[in-house]
Amino acid sequence: MTRSTLAAVLLALALAVPATARAQDSSWKLKIGDPARRDREAAIVLDGITDTAAGKTLTTGELAARLDDVRVLFVGESHTDIAFHRVQLQVIRELHKRGREVLIGLEMYPYTEQASLDMWNSGAVGEDEFVSKSRWYKNWGYHWHYYRDIFLFARQNGLKMYAVNTPREVVSAVRKKGLQNLTPEEAARIPPKVDTSNEDHKTLFRAFFAGEESMMHTMSAQMFDGMFAAQCTWDASMGYNAVQNLKKFGGPKAIMVVLIGSGHVAYNLGVQRQAALWFDGKMASIVPVPVADAKGKPQTSIQASYADYLWGLPPESDPLYPSLGLSTRDGKGEFPLEVIDVQKDTVAERAAFQKGDVLQSMDGTPLKDRETLNRLLSEKRWADDAVFVVGRGGSTAQVTAVFRREAAKAK
Repeated sequence: MTRSTLAAVLLALALAVPATARAQDSSWKLKIGDPARRDREAAIVLDGITDTAAGKTLTTGELAARLDDVRVLFVGESHTDIAFHRVQLQVIRELHKRGREVLIGLEMYPYTEQASLDMWNSGAVGEDEFVSKSRWYKNWGYHWHYYRDIFLFARQNGLKMYAVNTPREVVSAVRKKGLQNLTPEEAARIPPKVDTSNEDHKTLFRAFFAGEESMMHTMSAQMFDGMFAAQCTWDASMGYNAVQNLKKFGGPKAIMVVLIGSGHVAYNLGVQRQAALWFDGKMASIVPVPVADAKGKPQTSIQASYADYLWGLPPESDPLYPSLGLSTRDGKGEFPLEVIDVQKDTVAERAAFQKGDVLQSMDGTPLKDRETLNRLLSEKRWADDAVFVVGRGGSTAQVTAVFRREAAKAK
């Protein structure tokens, strides 16, 4: 993940638009988290699974055996890296193969969408109908095909899926007003307790800004506190809902496998720490980590406290499906999508989108909401193009985005 991409993720968080991704290089070697592991490093082995407590490299079958007494498992992901989702599927498959009752918790859906997942769980709808009726491209936005194999495996093998997130407007309310000033209706949509006091978690959260000094310098303490409270609320909601679904629907030896952005899992400081307020059973974390950093430098180890298990992956590659590389916020009026950030070295920057542009149409289709934009983008492939009409400075402009990747630059 590039630093410009990270900045966009954090800007999205500041506006409480759920988006998280692979933790940045600077967060991989922090001396935080579990005191027993925070002062040493654990090896990263390509296609190997490192038990960071024992320092041993495991196979997938050995991993499943190590998880026999684990009731809640958090498996991190980078949303647009297919290798992460293949790891998630392998973990689910191995647990099922071992005879575990596997429940799957999903970050991408708020708990208010559980009825849609129940349709999928029951087999009542087909794939295309599910994507449409569950408002996939409104609730999540990332390409369905990154997750498709997981959903199909779950349904084919009778593994139930559960929505564990909370509606984004609730997270936004926490950022803007604070936990103490929520309305009764807003407070009812989050857990009874959200812990915002952990200093290690604050250290990790600040590390996500590494390389974005200008952002840190302009951020007030109040803004940081609001963003951190929103992050904690987000983590707590997903941990709480995962635990409640396990208690309600799982048997005594069931395991809830939560598929969630790696930033929520790192150092067990986010979702797992919050979930422990409501669950005294054993929990564990798995985070895939590439064997090279964002600049291509080999990475043979990271802090052992980063996760309970580390799964070594090849260096991050280009996403399978193109994206624009811009962030929007919801405004008012006929065309609500206003550009708030154009990431460096992206399709959007090369197309000359500007901050403040209001997206009006894409290939002739009016952009009335983010769901429409995400759905139209999902139909694009590398080498395609798209013609946008944007509102700019009181008039309109045409912007043509060509979905081309950048060739590797010489070292």
